[in-house]
Amino acid sequence: MREYFRFTRAGIAAIVCAMVTGCAVGPDFRPPDSPSVKGYVPEPLPVETVSAPGVAGSSQRFLDGKDIAAEWWALFHSKPLDVLIRHALKDSPTIAAAQARLREAEENLRARGGTVYYPSFDGDFSVERRKSTGASFGQPSSNPSTFTLFNATVNVSYTLDISGGNRRELEALRAQVDYQRFLLEGAYLTLTANIATTAMKEASLRGQVRSAKDIVSLMEKYLDIVDEQYLVGAVSRSDVLAQRAQLAQVRTTAPPLEKELAYTRHHLAVLTGKLPGEGGLPEFELEDLVLPVDLPLSLPSSVARQRPDIRAAEELLHAACAQVGVATANLYPKITLSGSLGTNAVKIEDLFTPGSSIWSLGAGLLQPIFHGGELSAKRRAAIAAHDQAIAQYRDTVLLAFQNIADTLRALDFDAKTLRAQADAELAARESLEMSQEQFRLGAVNYLSLLNAERQFQQAHVSLVQAQAARFADTAALFQALGGGWWNRELQEETAAKMDTNL
Repeated sequence: MREYFRFTRAGIAAIVCAMVTGCAVGPDFRPPDSPSVKGYVPEPLPVETVSAPGVAGSSQRFLDGKDIAAEWWALFHSKPLDVLIRHALKDSPTIAAAQARLREAEENLRARGGTVYYPSFDGDFSVERRKSTGASFGQPSSNPSTFTLFNATVNVSYTLDISGGNRRELEALRAQVDYQRFLLEGAYLTLTANIATTAMKEASLRGQVRSAKDIVSLMEKYLDIVDEQYLVGAVSRSDVLAQRAQLAQVRTTAPPLEKELAYTRHHLAVLTGKLPGEGGLPEFELEDLVLPVDLPLSLPSSVARQRPDIRAAEELLHAACAQVGVATANLYPKITLSGSLGTNAVKIEDLFTPGSSIWSLGAGLLQPIFHGGELSAKRRAAIAAHDQAIAQYRDTVLLAFQNIADTLRALDFDAKTLRAQADAELAARESLEMSQEQFRLGAVNYLSLLNAERQFQQAHVSLVQAQAARFADTAALFQALGGGWWNRELQEETAAKMDTNL
Protein backbone atom coordinates (compact mmCIF):
# COMPACT_ATOMS: atom_id res chain seq x y z
CA MET A 1 0.00 0.00 0.00
CA ARG A 2 2.85 2.40 0.79
CA GLU A 3 4.28 1.67 -2.60
CA TYR A 4 0.91 2.49 -4.18
CA PHE A 5 0.71 5.88 -2.49
CA ARG A 6 4.31 6.59 -3.48
CA PHE A 7 3.42 5.97 -7.13
CA THR A 8 0.22 7.99 -6.73
CA ARG A 9 2.11 11.02 -5.39
CA ALA A 10 4.53 10.74 -8.28
CA GLY A 11 1.66 10.61 -10.77
CA ILE A 12 -0.06 13.65 -9.24
CA ALA A 13 3.23 15.56 -9.34
CA ALA A 14 3.60 14.69 -13.02
CA ILE A 15 0.08 15.89 -13.73
CA VAL A 16 0.62 19.20 -11.95
CA CYS A 17 3.97 19.71 -13.67
CA ALA A 18 2.46 19.05 -17.08
CA MET A 19 -0.46 21.40 -16.40
CA VAL A 20 1.88 24.18 -15.35
CA THR A 21 4.55 23.80 -17.99
CA GLY A 22 2.37 22.82 -20.96
CA CYS A 23 1.97 25.37 -23.72
CA ALA A 24 -0.97 25.86 -26.05
CA VAL A 25 -0.15 25.53 -29.74
CA GLY A 26 -1.89 27.54 -32.41
CA PRO A 27 -2.42 31.31 -32.80
CA ASP A 28 -3.35 33.44 -29.80
CA PHE A 29 -6.52 35.43 -30.43
CA ARG A 30 -6.36 39.21 -30.60
CA PRO A 31 -9.57 41.25 -30.95
CA PRO A 32 -9.63 43.08 -34.29
CA ASP A 33 -8.80 46.77 -34.22
CA SER A 34 -11.72 49.20 -34.36
CA PRO A 35 -12.18 51.10 -37.64
CA SER A 36 -10.03 54.21 -37.74
CA VAL A 37 -12.52 56.41 -39.62
CA LYS A 38 -13.46 59.75 -38.05
CA GLY A 39 -17.02 59.88 -39.32
CA TYR A 40 -19.86 57.75 -40.57
CA VAL A 41 -20.46 59.68 -43.81
CA PRO A 42 -18.00 61.38 -46.19
CA GLU A 43 -19.43 64.86 -45.66
CA PRO A 44 -19.76 66.37 -42.19
CA LEU A 45 -23.21 66.03 -40.66
CA PRO A 46 -25.12 69.20 -39.78
CA VAL A 47 -24.99 70.14 -36.12
CA GLU A 48 -28.76 69.91 -36.07
CA THR A 49 -31.52 69.11 -38.52
CA VAL A 50 -34.00 71.62 -39.88
CA SER A 51 -37.26 72.16 -38.00
CA ALA A 52 -40.89 72.18 -39.05
CA PRO A 53 -42.76 74.09 -36.34
CA GLY A 54 -46.27 73.06 -35.49
CA VAL A 55 -46.09 69.40 -36.54
CA ALA A 56 -43.86 67.77 -33.94
CA GLY A 57 -40.99 68.87 -36.10
CA SER A 58 -38.42 70.32 -33.75
CA SER A 59 -34.85 70.20 -34.90
CA GLN A 60 -32.69 67.35 -33.63
CA ARG A 61 -29.09 67.75 -32.48
CA PHE A 62 -26.38 65.12 -32.95
CA LEU A 63 -24.22 64.91 -29.81
CA ASP A 64 -20.88 63.31 -30.70
CA GLY A 65 -19.52 60.93 -28.09
CA LYS A 66 -22.60 60.96 -25.87
CA ASP A 67 -23.53 57.57 -24.45
CA ILE A 68 -26.84 55.83 -25.12
CA ALA A 69 -29.22 55.00 -22.27
CA ALA A 70 -30.08 51.34 -21.78
CA GLU A 71 -33.80 52.13 -22.00
CA TRP A 72 -33.49 54.40 -25.02
CA TRP A 73 -37.18 54.05 -25.88
CA ALA A 74 -38.03 56.09 -22.77
CA LEU A 75 -36.79 59.17 -24.66
CA PHE A 76 -40.06 59.10 -26.65
CA HIS A 77 -41.91 59.76 -23.35
CA SER A 78 -44.66 57.25 -24.08
CA LYS A 79 -45.76 55.34 -20.99
CA PRO A 80 -47.79 52.79 -23.03
CA LEU A 81 -44.70 52.06 -25.15
CA ASP A 82 -42.51 51.68 -22.08
CA VAL A 83 -44.98 49.30 -20.39
CA LEU A 84 -45.40 47.28 -23.58
CA ILE A 85 -41.66 46.80 -24.03
CA ARG A 86 -41.16 45.78 -20.40
CA HIS A 87 -43.85 43.12 -20.69
CA ALA A 88 -42.42 41.92 -23.98
CA LEU A 89 -38.94 41.44 -22.51
CA LYS A 90 -40.50 39.12 -19.91
CA ASP A 91 -42.91 37.18 -22.13
CA SER A 92 -41.30 37.07 -25.58
CA PRO A 93 -40.52 33.51 -26.77
CA THR A 94 -37.69 34.94 -28.86
CA ILE A 95 -35.95 36.17 -25.71
CA ALA A 96 -36.70 32.91 -23.88
CA ALA A 97 -35.14 30.89 -26.71
CA ALA A 98 -32.01 33.08 -26.74
CA GLN A 99 -31.68 32.73 -22.96
CA ALA A 100 -31.99 28.95 -23.23
CA ARG A 101 -29.29 28.81 -25.92
CA LEU A 102 -27.00 30.81 -23.64
CA ARG A 103 -27.61 28.41 -20.73
CA GLU A 104 -26.92 25.46 -23.04
CA ALA A 105 -23.58 26.94 -24.09
CA GLU A 106 -22.64 27.64 -20.46
CA GLU A 107 -23.42 24.07 -19.41
CA ASN A 108 -21.44 22.65 -22.33
CA LEU A 109 -18.47 24.73 -21.18
CA ARG A 110 -18.83 23.49 -17.60
CA ALA A 111 -19.09 19.90 -18.78
CA ARG A 112 -15.93 20.05 -20.86
CA GLY A 113 -14.06 22.06 -18.24
CA GLY A 114 -14.66 19.32 -15.69
CA THR A 115 -12.79 16.80 -17.83
CA VAL A 116 -9.93 19.17 -18.74
CA TYR A 117 -9.04 20.62 -15.36
CA TYR A 118 -9.68 17.57 -13.19
CA PRO A 119 -8.92 13.85 -13.42
CA SER A 120 -11.91 11.57 -13.87
CA PHE A 121 -12.75 9.24 -10.97
CA ASP A 122 -15.05 6.25 -11.44
CA GLY A 123 -16.17 3.67 -8.92
CA ASP A 124 -16.75 0.14 -10.10
CA PHE A 125 -18.32 -2.78 -8.28
CA SER A 126 -18.81 -6.10 -10.03
CA VAL A 127 -19.82 -9.64 -9.19
CA GLU A 128 -18.70 -12.45 -11.48
CA ARG A 129 -19.38 -16.17 -11.31
CA ARG A 130 -16.47 -18.15 -12.79
CA LYS A 131 -15.51 -21.71 -13.59
CA SER A 132 -11.84 -22.34 -14.34
CA THR A 133 -9.58 -25.29 -14.80
CA GLY A 134 -6.00 -25.77 -13.92
CA ALA A 135 -5.05 -25.05 -17.50
CA SER A 136 -5.90 -21.42 -16.83
CA PHE A 137 -2.98 -21.32 -14.42
CA GLY A 138 -0.61 -23.69 -16.25
CA GLN A 139 -1.71 -26.83 -14.35
CA PRO A 140 -3.55 -29.09 -16.81
CA SER A 141 -4.11 -31.90 -14.29
CA SER A 142 -5.88 -29.75 -11.71
CA ASN A 143 -9.57 -30.19 -11.17
CA PRO A 144 -11.90 -27.44 -12.33
CA SER A 145 -13.15 -25.04 -9.71
CA THR A 146 -16.21 -22.82 -9.56
CA PHE A 147 -16.24 -19.62 -7.52
CA THR A 148 -17.73 -16.14 -7.29
CA LEU A 149 -15.42 -13.11 -7.59
CA PHE A 150 -16.35 -9.79 -6.00
CA ASN A 151 -14.45 -6.72 -7.22
CA ALA A 152 -14.61 -3.13 -5.94
CA THR A 153 -12.26 -0.55 -7.48
CA VAL A 154 -11.81 3.17 -7.94
CA ASN A 155 -10.32 4.16 -11.30
CA VAL A 156 -8.68 7.48 -12.08
CA SER A 157 -7.44 8.79 -15.42
CA TYR A 158 -6.16 12.07 -16.74
CA THR A 159 -4.92 13.13 -20.15
CA LEU A 160 -2.04 15.58 -19.93
CA ASP A 161 -2.71 18.72 -21.95
CA ILE A 162 0.91 19.14 -22.99
CA SER A 163 0.20 20.72 -26.37
CA GLY A 164 -2.74 22.77 -25.07
CA GLY A 165 -5.40 21.26 -27.33
CA ASN A 166 -7.86 20.86 -24.47
CA ARG A 167 -7.32 24.45 -23.37
CA ARG A 168 -7.90 25.63 -26.92
CA GLU A 169 -11.11 23.62 -26.98
CA LEU A 170 -12.23 25.31 -23.76
CA GLU A 171 -11.28 28.65 -25.28
CA ALA A 172 -13.54 27.90 -28.25
CA LEU A 173 -16.39 26.92 -25.92
CA ARG A 174 -15.97 30.15 -23.93
CA ALA A 175 -16.16 32.06 -27.19
CA GLN A 176 -19.37 30.19 -28.00
CA VAL A 177 -20.80 31.25 -24.63
CA ASP A 178 -19.94 34.88 -25.36
CA TYR A 179 -21.36 34.48 -28.86
CA GLN A 180 -24.68 33.33 -27.43
CA ARG A 181 -24.57 36.16 -24.89
CA PHE A 182 -24.23 38.75 -27.64
CA LEU A 183 -26.95 37.03 -29.65
CA LEU A 184 -29.16 37.47 -26.59
CA GLU A 185 -28.27 41.17 -26.45
CA GLY A 186 -29.05 41.37 -30.15
CA ALA A 187 -32.43 39.72 -29.53
CA TYR A 188 -33.17 42.29 -26.81
CA LEU A 189 -32.23 45.12 -29.13
CA THR A 190 -34.12 43.78 -32.13
CA LEU A 191 -37.25 43.12 -30.08
CA THR A 192 -37.33 46.55 -28.45
CA ALA A 193 -36.63 48.30 -31.75
CA ASN A 194 -39.29 46.27 -33.58
CA ILE A 195 -41.89 47.08 -30.93
CA ALA A 196 -41.02 50.78 -31.05
CA THR A 197 -41.11 51.01 -34.84
CA THR A 198 -44.28 48.88 -35.06
CA ALA A 199 -45.99 51.14 -32.54
CA MET A 200 -44.94 54.14 -34.63
CA LYS A 201 -46.23 52.46 -37.77
CA GLU A 202 -49.54 51.88 -36.01
CA ALA A 203 -49.67 55.55 -35.02
CA SER A 204 -48.97 56.53 -38.62
CA LEU A 205 -51.64 54.23 -40.03
CA ARG A 206 -54.14 55.41 -37.43
CA GLY A 207 -53.47 58.98 -38.48
CA GLN A 208 -53.80 58.11 -42.17
CA VAL A 209 -57.10 56.29 -41.55
CA ARG A 210 -58.42 59.28 -39.63
CA SER A 211 -57.28 61.61 -42.40
CA ALA A 212 -58.97 59.44 -45.06
CA LYS A 213 -62.22 59.42 -43.09
CA ASP A 214 -62.04 63.19 -42.57
CA ILE A 215 -61.63 63.67 -46.29
CA VAL A 216 -64.61 61.38 -46.94
CA SER A 217 -66.71 63.37 -44.48
CA LEU A 218 -65.63 66.63 -46.07
CA MET A 219 -66.43 65.42 -49.58
CA GLU A 220 -69.83 64.16 -48.46
CA LYS A 221 -70.61 67.70 -47.34
CA TYR A 222 -69.44 68.98 -50.71
CA LEU A 223 -71.73 66.49 -52.42
CA ASP A 224 -74.66 67.85 -50.42
CA ILE A 225 -73.75 71.38 -51.57
CA VAL A 226 -73.45 70.28 -55.19
CA ASP A 227 -76.81 68.51 -54.97
CA GLU A 228 -78.40 71.72 -53.69
CA GLN A 229 -76.74 73.74 -56.43
CA TYR A 230 -77.96 71.25 -59.03
CA LEU A 231 -81.54 71.61 -57.79
CA VAL A 232 -81.39 75.35 -58.34
CA GLY A 233 -79.64 74.95 -61.68
CA ALA A 234 -76.27 76.38 -60.61
CA VAL A 235 -74.32 73.33 -61.72
CA SER A 236 -74.82 70.63 -64.29
CA ARG A 237 -75.66 66.96 -63.78
CA SER A 238 -72.12 66.08 -64.84
CA ASP A 239 -70.73 68.07 -61.89
CA VAL A 240 -72.88 66.05 -59.48
CA LEU A 241 -71.75 62.78 -61.04
CA ALA A 242 -68.11 63.90 -60.91
CA GLN A 243 -68.40 64.67 -57.18
CA ARG A 244 -70.02 61.31 -56.51
CA ALA A 245 -67.29 59.54 -58.48
CA GLN A 246 -64.61 61.45 -56.55
CA LEU A 247 -66.28 60.54 -53.25
CA ALA A 248 -66.48 56.86 -54.21
CA GLN A 249 -62.80 56.91 -55.16
CA VAL A 250 -61.77 58.49 -51.85
CA ARG A 251 -63.83 55.93 -49.90
CA THR A 252 -61.60 53.18 -51.33
CA THR A 253 -58.52 54.57 -49.56
CA ALA A 254 -59.62 53.81 -46.00
CA PRO A 255 -60.20 49.99 -46.08
CA PRO A 256 -56.64 49.07 -47.22
CA LEU A 257 -55.24 51.33 -44.50
CA GLU A 258 -57.53 49.75 -41.91
CA LYS A 259 -56.45 46.29 -43.06
CA GLU A 260 -52.77 47.22 -42.69
CA LEU A 261 -53.53 48.74 -39.29
CA ALA A 262 -55.14 45.46 -38.17
CA TYR A 263 -52.11 43.48 -39.43
CA THR A 264 -49.81 45.85 -37.55
CA ARG A 265 -51.79 45.34 -34.34
CA HIS A 266 -51.56 41.58 -34.77
CA HIS A 267 -47.80 41.81 -35.30
CA LEU A 268 -47.42 44.02 -32.23
CA ALA A 269 -49.30 41.46 -30.14
CA VAL A 270 -47.02 38.64 -31.28
CA LEU A 271 -43.91 40.73 -30.58
CA THR A 272 -45.07 41.13 -26.99
CA GLY A 273 -45.69 37.39 -26.58
CA LYS A 274 -49.48 37.53 -26.87
CA LEU A 275 -52.00 35.97 -29.22
CA PRO A 276 -53.68 38.51 -31.52
CA GLY A 277 -57.06 37.59 -30.07
CA GLU A 278 -56.11 38.36 -26.48
CA GLY A 279 -56.40 42.12 -26.93
CA GLY A 280 -55.39 44.53 -24.21
CA LEU A 281 -52.82 46.37 -26.33
CA PRO A 282 -52.65 50.16 -26.02
CA GLU A 283 -53.48 52.27 -29.05
CA PHE A 284 -50.72 54.54 -30.30
CA GLU A 285 -51.09 58.02 -31.74
CA LEU A 286 -48.36 60.21 -33.17
CA GLU A 287 -49.52 63.02 -30.86
CA ASP A 288 -48.69 60.84 -27.84
CA LEU A 289 -45.03 60.45 -28.86
CA VAL A 290 -42.34 63.03 -28.17
CA LEU A 291 -39.54 63.34 -30.70
CA PRO A 292 -36.14 63.20 -28.92
CA VAL A 293 -34.27 66.44 -29.52
CA ASP A 294 -30.79 65.36 -28.39
CA LEU A 295 -29.51 62.33 -30.29
CA PRO A 296 -26.45 60.59 -28.79
CA LEU A 297 -23.95 59.69 -31.49
CA SER A 298 -21.28 57.20 -30.49
CA LEU A 299 -17.78 57.66 -31.86
CA PRO A 300 -16.94 55.35 -34.78
CA SER A 301 -14.14 53.81 -32.72
CA SER A 302 -16.72 52.66 -30.12
CA VAL A 303 -19.27 51.07 -32.43
CA ALA A 304 -17.37 47.78 -32.81
CA ARG A 305 -17.55 47.32 -29.01
CA GLN A 306 -21.23 48.31 -28.81
CA ARG A 307 -23.06 46.58 -31.65
CA PRO A 308 -24.14 43.08 -30.53
CA ASP A 309 -23.86 41.69 -34.06
CA ILE A 310 -20.23 42.86 -34.35
CA ARG A 311 -19.37 41.43 -30.93
CA ALA A 312 -21.04 38.13 -31.89
CA ALA A 313 -19.03 37.99 -35.12
CA GLU A 314 -15.88 38.67 -33.10
CA GLU A 315 -16.61 35.72 -30.82
CA LEU A 316 -17.13 33.45 -33.83
CA LEU A 317 -13.73 34.62 -35.03
CA HIS A 318 -12.32 33.87 -31.57
CA ALA A 319 -13.79 30.35 -31.64
CA ALA A 320 -12.40 29.72 -35.15
CA CYS A 321 -8.96 30.86 -33.99
CA ALA A 322 -9.09 28.45 -31.05
CA GLN A 323 -10.14 25.59 -33.34
CA VAL A 324 -6.92 26.09 -35.31
CA GLY A 325 -5.10 25.41 -32.04
CA VAL A 326 -7.20 22.28 -31.44
CA ALA A 327 -6.42 20.94 -34.92
CA THR A 328 -2.72 21.73 -34.46
CA ALA A 329 -2.59 19.99 -31.07
CA ASN A 330 -4.00 16.83 -32.61
CA LEU A 331 -0.71 16.47 -34.52
CA TYR A 332 1.26 16.14 -31.27
CA PRO A 333 1.56 13.25 -28.79
CA LYS A 334 -0.97 12.69 -26.04
CA ILE A 335 -0.04 11.26 -22.66
CA THR A 336 -2.67 9.64 -20.48
CA LEU A 337 -2.09 8.69 -16.85
CA SER A 338 -4.30 6.10 -15.23
CA GLY A 339 -4.54 4.27 -11.98
CA SER A 340 -6.86 2.11 -9.93
CA LEU A 341 -7.20 1.06 -6.34
CA GLY A 342 -9.54 -1.59 -5.04
CA THR A 343 -10.10 -5.04 -3.59
CA ASN A 344 -11.33 -8.39 -4.82
CA ALA A 345 -12.36 -11.50 -2.96
CA VAL A 346 -14.38 -14.64 -3.41
CA LYS A 347 -16.59 -13.68 -0.48
CA ILE A 348 -18.19 -10.29 -0.16
CA GLU A 349 -17.33 -10.06 3.53
CA ASP A 350 -13.63 -10.45 2.63
CA LEU A 351 -13.56 -7.48 0.21
CA PHE A 352 -11.86 -5.04 2.60
CA THR A 353 -9.77 -7.46 4.62
CA PRO A 354 -5.97 -7.30 4.62
CA GLY A 355 -4.46 -8.99 1.60
CA SER A 356 -7.45 -8.34 -0.70
CA SER A 357 -6.28 -4.96 -1.99
CA ILE A 358 -5.22 -4.50 -5.61
CA TRP A 359 -3.87 -1.46 -7.45
CA SER A 360 -2.45 -0.39 -10.76
CA LEU A 361 -0.69 2.65 -12.11
CA GLY A 362 0.01 3.26 -15.76
CA ALA A 363 0.81 5.76 -18.43
CA GLY A 364 0.16 5.75 -22.14
CA LEU A 365 1.64 7.71 -25.03
CA LEU A 366 -0.28 8.21 -28.26
CA GLN A 367 1.68 9.63 -31.19
CA PRO A 368 -0.14 10.00 -34.50
CA ILE A 369 2.01 8.44 -37.21
CA PHE A 370 -0.10 7.90 -40.29
CA HIS A 371 -3.74 8.89 -40.83
CA GLY A 372 -3.74 9.29 -44.58
CA GLY A 373 -3.31 13.08 -44.32
CA GLU A 374 -6.47 13.44 -42.21
CA LEU A 375 -4.99 15.49 -39.37
CA SER A 376 -3.10 17.89 -41.63
CA ALA A 377 -6.18 18.35 -43.80
CA LYS A 378 -8.31 19.11 -40.74
CA ARG A 379 -5.78 21.72 -39.64
CA ARG A 380 -5.88 23.36 -43.07
CA ALA A 381 -9.68 23.26 -42.92
CA ALA A 382 -9.59 24.98 -39.52
CA ILE A 383 -7.32 27.69 -40.97
CA ALA A 384 -9.74 28.15 -43.86
CA ALA A 385 -12.64 28.43 -41.39
CA HIS A 386 -10.64 31.06 -39.51
CA ASP A 387 -10.10 33.01 -42.74
CA GLN A 388 -13.82 32.76 -43.42
CA ALA A 389 -14.60 34.12 -39.94
CA ILE A 390 -12.26 37.07 -40.58
CA ALA A 391 -14.10 37.89 -43.80
CA GLN A 392 -17.49 37.53 -42.11
CA TYR A 393 -16.39 39.83 -39.30
CA ARG A 394 -15.27 42.49 -41.79
CA ASP A 395 -18.55 42.13 -43.65
CA THR A 396 -20.51 42.59 -40.42
CA VAL A 397 -18.56 45.74 -39.58
CA LEU A 398 -19.08 47.18 -43.07
CA LEU A 399 -22.82 46.53 -42.98
CA ALA A 400 -23.06 48.00 -39.48
CA PHE A 401 -21.39 51.24 -40.54
CA GLN A 402 -23.57 51.37 -43.65
CA ASN A 403 -26.61 50.95 -41.40
CA ILE A 404 -25.54 53.88 -39.22
CA ALA A 405 -24.67 56.06 -42.22
CA ASP A 406 -28.04 55.31 -43.85
CA THR A 407 -29.91 56.15 -40.66
CA LEU A 408 -28.05 59.43 -40.13
CA ARG A 409 -28.75 60.50 -43.69
CA ALA A 410 -32.37 59.41 -43.29
CA LEU A 411 -32.81 61.61 -40.23
CA ASP A 412 -31.34 64.58 -42.06
CA PHE A 413 -33.59 64.09 -45.07
CA ASP A 414 -36.59 63.18 -42.89
CA ALA A 415 -36.39 66.59 -41.27
CA LYS A 416 -36.20 68.30 -44.66
CA THR A 417 -39.04 66.17 -45.99
CA LEU A 418 -41.21 66.92 -42.97
CA ARG A 419 -40.60 70.64 -43.31
CA ALA A 420 -41.46 70.53 -47.02
CA GLN A 421 -44.56 68.43 -46.36
CA ALA A 422 -45.68 70.81 -43.61
CA ASP A 423 -45.35 73.74 -46.01
CA ALA A 424 -47.16 71.77 -48.74
CA GLU A 425 -49.98 70.79 -46.36
CA LEU A 426 -50.40 74.37 -45.17
CA ALA A 427 -50.47 75.68 -48.74
CA ALA A 428 -52.94 72.96 -49.79
CA ARG A 429 -55.19 73.74 -46.84
CA GLU A 430 -55.22 77.47 -47.61
CA SER A 431 -55.83 76.73 -51.31
CA LEU A 432 -58.73 74.43 -50.43
CA GLU A 433 -60.33 76.98 -48.11
CA MET A 434 -60.03 79.66 -50.77
CA SER A 435 -61.46 77.37 -53.46
CA GLN A 436 -64.39 76.46 -51.20
CA GLU A 437 -65.25 80.11 -50.64
CA GLN A 438 -64.81 80.96 -54.30
CA PHE A 439 -66.95 78.00 -55.33
CA ARG A 440 -69.75 79.11 -53.03
CA LEU A 441 -69.56 82.55 -54.61
CA GLY A 442 -69.42 81.09 -58.10
CA ALA A 443 -65.97 82.51 -58.83
CA VAL A 444 -64.41 79.15 -59.76
CA ASN A 445 -65.75 76.04 -61.44
CA TYR A 446 -66.14 72.66 -59.84
CA LEU A 447 -63.00 71.18 -61.40
CA SER A 448 -60.88 73.73 -59.53
CA LEU A 449 -62.52 72.68 -56.26
CA LEU A 450 -61.91 68.98 -56.97
CA ASN A 451 -58.26 69.67 -57.71
CA ALA A 452 -57.87 71.59 -54.44
CA GLU A 453 -59.52 68.75 -52.52
CA ARG A 454 -57.22 66.18 -54.07
CA GLN A 455 -54.09 68.21 -53.36
CA PHE A 456 -55.08 68.71 -49.72
CA GLN A 457 -55.82 65.01 -49.27
CA GLN A 458 -52.46 63.94 -50.66
CA ALA A 459 -50.57 66.62 -48.73
CA HIS A 460 -52.15 65.69 -45.39
CA VAL A 461 -51.49 61.96 -45.77
CA SER A 462 -47.91 62.66 -46.84
CA LEU A 463 -47.45 64.86 -43.77
CA VAL A 464 -48.56 62.05 -41.45
CA GLN A 465 -46.19 59.63 -43.21
CA ALA A 466 -43.31 62.08 -42.91
CA GLN A 467 -43.91 62.51 -39.18
CA ALA A 468 -43.98 58.74 -38.64
CA ALA A 469 -40.83 58.21 -40.72
CA ARG A 470 -38.95 60.64 -38.51
CA PHE A 471 -39.99 58.83 -35.35
CA ALA A 472 -39.13 55.42 -36.85
CA ASP A 473 -35.72 56.53 -38.11
CA THR A 474 -34.91 58.02 -34.70
CA ALA A 475 -35.61 54.63 -33.13
CA ALA A 476 -33.54 53.02 -35.91
CA LEU A 477 -30.57 55.22 -34.95
CA PHE A 478 -30.61 53.93 -31.37
CA GLN A 479 -30.74 50.40 -32.72
CA ALA A 480 -27.96 51.02 -35.24
CA LEU A 481 -25.64 52.33 -32.51
CA GLY A 482 -26.15 49.27 -30.31
CA GLY A 483 -29.03 50.26 -28.04
CA GLY A 484 -27.06 51.01 -24.85
CA TRP A 485 -27.08 47.42 -23.53
CA TRP A 486 -23.69 47.99 -21.89
CA ASN A 487 -25.34 50.49 -19.51
CA ARG A 488 -28.01 48.08 -18.30
CA GLU A 489 -26.07 46.82 -15.28
CA LEU A 490 -25.19 50.37 -14.24
CA GLN A 491 -28.83 51.37 -14.56
CA GLU A 492 -29.99 48.38 -12.51
CA GLU A 493 -27.43 49.16 -9.79
CA THR A 494 -28.56 52.80 -9.67
CA ALA A 495 -32.21 51.73 -9.41
CA ALA A 496 -31.36 49.29 -6.61
CA LYS A 497 -29.54 52.03 -4.66
CA MET A 498 -32.52 54.35 -5.08
CA ASP A 499 -34.87 51.65 -3.77
CA THR A 500 -32.57 51.10 -0.79
CA ASN A 501 -32.48 54.80 0.02
CA LEU A 502 -36.27 54.98 -0.13
